Amino acid sequence: MTVRGVLAPLVRGSTWRRAVFLLLGGVLALPYALLAVAFAQLLTSTGVPRPLGVGLLLVGAGLAVVPVLLAGSRALEIAAARALLAVDLPEPAPGHRIDRETRLRAALWIALHLATGATVLFAAISAFPMALVFVAGLAGFDVGAVSDERLGPFDPARPVTAGLAGVAVLVALGYAVAGLGALAASMAPVLLGPAQAERIAALEARAVRLAERNRLARELHDSVGHALTVATLQAGAARELLDTDPEFTGRALRAIEETSRRAMDDLDHVLGLLRETDAGPASTPNAPQPTLVGLDRLVAAARDAGLVVEARVDGPVDALPAVVSREGYRIVQEGLTNAARHGRGPVTLRVAVPPQGLEIELVNAVRGTTGPTGGGRGLDGMRERVLLLGGHLDAGPRGDRWRVRATLPAPREEPG
Repeated sequence: MTVRGVLAPLVRGSTWRRAVFLLLGGVLALPYALLAVAFAQLLTSTGVPRPLGVGLLLVGAGLAVVPVLLAGSRALEIAAARALLAVDLPEPAPGHRIDRETRLRAALWIALHLATGATVLFAAISAFPMALVFVAGLAGFDVGAVSDERLGPFDPARPVTAGLAGVAVLVALGYAVAGLGALAASMAPVLLGPAQAERIAALEARAVRLAERNRLARELHDSVGHALTVATLQAGAARELLDTDPEFTGRALRAIEETSRRAMDDLDHVLGLLRETDAGPASTPNAPQPTLVGLDRLVAAARDAGLVVEARVDGPVDALPAVVSREGYRIVQEGLTNAARHGRGPVTLRVAVPPQGLEIELVNAVRGTTGPTGGGRGLDGMRERVLLLGGHLDAGPRGDRWRVRATLPAPREEPG
């Protein structure tokens, strides 16, 4: 091992941060030390009755133990360990009551932190300055008069030996701090780590965040993807008929404008959900999400894009629950988008609202022998929407035609 490797723990930045962590424990231990001195004097004093002194000692010990067992103390220790020990500890689950085993682990950690911190602090204010004095004397600096009495390895009568002892003490203190800091960093996950219930709560919170992110991804894919498909078809048709049919070109441009505006509203809604401020979610109102009540506009936009759609609606779509109506709209939107991209000929759309349910079916001819299976996320998004609502999706070829059939449960309250 090289000299540089031997001295590395003494000059490493992590060692100094861990030293600060240990000294913090020493500072927190000072009130306990003062309390212990006060009670020692109280119990040895002849002017205080023994029962009174013991009673006060029990009360003081109880008050001293309470902060160690508080959940807030554990949270502060976790924050300090994350910042100074660079330990990857999860934040305590908000609103989650810690169990007894976790509380006792945290209390043991705090007690060890205070004890080791008090030891390091005592060394820092006693042995460390004395060692510096004799090392400075060895280097030829005038440090003034020192005590003639020998203090451990420091003998003023033998300045060279005392200076070398000072160097040894400084190095030993450095390695001791580095070792205690490394030990604290390795023990922090064991004593401050999350309990099983906290792990479960963290996993549930992560699952909720992932589900919300996937939902927003589906919203963007369906709305923006549909708008781009319609705009591409309209632009292509307008380019072909720009000179021969200016009226159609104008209608195509208006359709592109309207479709793009609706896509921007959807995009603004999703970004509004993602945008957060210091006070919480953004307070700006978001555009309302489209539902099957607006199915006519969706079909009209598809027809304006050149897609022949034969639509039939059976039942009151306005009676559907809002979440079912929104997801049904997105399923129809994605089905029409896939038909425009991969299909040919007319699209047959049927939306039925039987009691306690919703049925959606789209059928169209396909180009070649395959449907919309070329790496897109559309079918996956539709399947996720249906499964989240407990429904069923059947999508695939039927001879030379492609059929998408979704069935969603839609319980409705009976009129009173």
